[in-house]
Amino acid sequence: MNSAARIEAFLEMMSAERGAAENTLSSYRRDLEDASDAIDGGLAGAAPADIRAYLDDIAARGFAPTSQARKLSAIRQFFKFLYAEGLRGDDPTGTLDSPKKGRPLPKTMNEADTGRLIDRAAQEAGDVSLGDGDRLASLRLHALVEVLYATGLRVSELVGLPVTVAQRDDRFFMVRGKGDKERMVPLSAKARTAMKAWLAARARVPAFADSPFLFPAASDSGYLSRQVFARDLKGLAARAGIASAKISPHVLRHAFASHLLQNGADLRAVQQLLGHADISTTQIYTHVLEERLVRLVNDHHPLAD
Repeated sequence: MNSAARIEAFLEMMSAERGAAENTLSSYRRDLEDASDAIDGGLAGAAPADIRAYLDDIAARGFAPTSQARKLSAIRQFFKFLYAEGLRGDDPTGTLDSPKKGRPLPKTMNEADTGRLIDRAAQEAGDVSLGDGDRLASLRLHALVEVLYATGLRVSELVGLPVTVAQRDDRFFMVRGKGDKERMVPLSAKARTAMKAWLAARARVPAFADSPFLFPAASDSGYLSRQVFARDLKGLAARAGIASAKISPHVLRHAFASHLLQNGADLRAVQQLLGHADISTTQIYTHVLEERLVRLVNDHHPLAD
């Protein structure tokens, strides 16, 4: 059984029928090819014992339970596809248990550190003593940080935003997220101002002026890579006196959600803003709600100490 061809067919199905994003497809490919390389005869013809041995092997190699569970999930979906297509008469993953994993709380930032980060970005964007290249980079970074914290976008959604989002100057815009689903997200006045400043600077760069993307770059995609933004964000954090190891685009997305909940937002509203298909995904933030409820009782209950 040709495992490589079966994996390609599975990935094509995930792309065409389920609208899986490029990042998701790349992750599936890595996990399935790793399993196929490790199993004698390839993944497509594997028996339950082969897959169990592979899972034992990656555990022994030091993969975290979350990574083990992700790999098993990819393998399960692959065999469901083979079974549904009549390419196998059984599913060898049916009797396998998922690795036990804890549910870690998301890394986030408190409001004070987030404010310091954004203030530093604004300060650098307003520094007229910078050379043209540094000034352009600082205006872009300020816009990125303001928009990310205002919207809670996934980093892939942020860097790939169309330029029309800034040109319209609306308080809300639609974004197409995972599974090709659209949702509405808000834009603060500060985010719109930062985008306008970046748009004006961007228009003066001939290579960027006609790009359909808000944050264009000389890359295969045509827009800024996630890695470049993550690197620039860490540099900004260091200059703001915040440990760069604590900051990433995903941390700012979590800060957006946590700070909304701390200040009274409804969990389902936050679910919609984040683009989570299932409320259970958003419930990683229930610790924030619990802290808020404890504060509410302590501050307002007549018998509280």
